[in-house]
Amino acid sequence: MDLGKRIAAARTAAGLTQQELAEKIFVSRDLVAKWEQGRRRPDHGMIEAIAEALSVKPESIISREECVFRELRSCIPASVDLPAETLSKLISRFLREQPRKEADLFIRRYYLLESNAEIALRFGMGQNQVRSRLSKTAKRLGKFLKEVCENEGY
Repeated sequence: MDLGKRIAAARTAAGLTQQELAEKIFVSRDLVAKWEQGRRRPDHGMIEAIAEALSVKPESIISREECVFRELRSCIPASVDLPAETLSKLISRFLREQPRKEADLFIRRYYLLESNAEIALRFGMGQNQVRSRLSKTAKRLGKFLKEVCENEGY
């Protein structure tokens, strides 16, 4: 079952309309409908808000692994098609080779699913600086994965 259907099922099980859920999490009914139809995807923070509003655990809506890989998808070149376990090992290898702070920022964003605002506050940085550093690290990850796949036979 895809994410939108899981949101709709949890909402229905909680006995709420789209409008009632929208009001509980301070978004429009139209946005809830788009999530349920798969036309938009809520971020991890919003998934937590949805889960709280529906009195369920976030994992009943989306697994942590699915959420992490969804977040990381933007960093992975389309030509890289690896099983999750292999991809996880290669990403870990990449992160071990990065400067500590860059790896910490990346882990907080893509593994712990913290928002850029939370990371900026934690590290005493501006959100634009966090975005810029994450973008550069993501580009390096993409290049690393592409090179590893080409050179190591993945």
